[in-house]
Amino acid sequence: MPNVASIMADLKSKGSPNIRKLYSRHRMAPDRVFGVKVADLKVVAKTIRGQQAVACDLLGTGNMEAMYLAGMVADGSKLTASQLNQYLDDAEDLQMICEFTIPWLAVEHPHARELALSWIASEKEHIAAAGWCTYTGLVTIRPDGNLNMDEIESLLQKIVHEIGSVQNRVRYTMNSFIIAVGTYVLPLKQQAMQAARSIGTVLVDMGETACKVPDAIAHIEKAEAAGKLGKKRKTIRC
Repeated sequence: MPNVASIMADLKSKGSPNIRKLYSRHRMAPDRVFGVKVADLKVVAKTIRGQQAVACDLLGTGNMEAMYLAGMVADGSKLTASQLNQYLDDAEDLQMICEFTIPWLAVEHPHARELALSWIASEKEHIAAAGWCTYTGLVTIRPDGNLNMDEIESLLQKIVHEIGSVQNRVRYTMNSFIIAVGTYVLPLKQQAMQAARSIGTVLVDMGETACKVPDAIAHIEKAEAAGKLGKKRKTIRC
């Protein structure tokens, strides 16, 4: 049965200098990545499906691929808030973990909303970004009847007032929140569109990549044209 040591050795063997350079261009700490393709991580994930203890140990390694792999298999509802906070603290300089893995797990936690709000309030860029991604996940998968519409509308206004002064990745994840609200929360579609119009073009330094900041209005309108507005997803895991 795979253990943390054997998994880490396997991940290291699968590392590629080119993929490591790619992650570095996305400003992830080069000394904390092996350079493993996500497709290869999905293969490894099948071998440890349901092994919560192994996943937790992988989350504690501080290695990007190990933490991302753990996010594919861990059950966020079985983690404590303290564990999630610790894993998030350890994920500074690992954008894929802060904005994907931790939110994947946090949305499954009984106190997901409270965690999201506490992280949004942080002055640390990677924590605030994780908070916005977590709340984005909640509006994406939860039925509208289980969402606090007044709170979400207040968060849209917070974005309008603050997006020009917050840190780089926080701007990006705020923009993603607007897109998610406009796409998945039908009663607040117009409010999301108005927020997008108010903030205009969102400028984010995307590092040495060809990635672009999504246009919120265009994305919402595309979802509407495809008849997808208000249709929730079952999971936010990639």
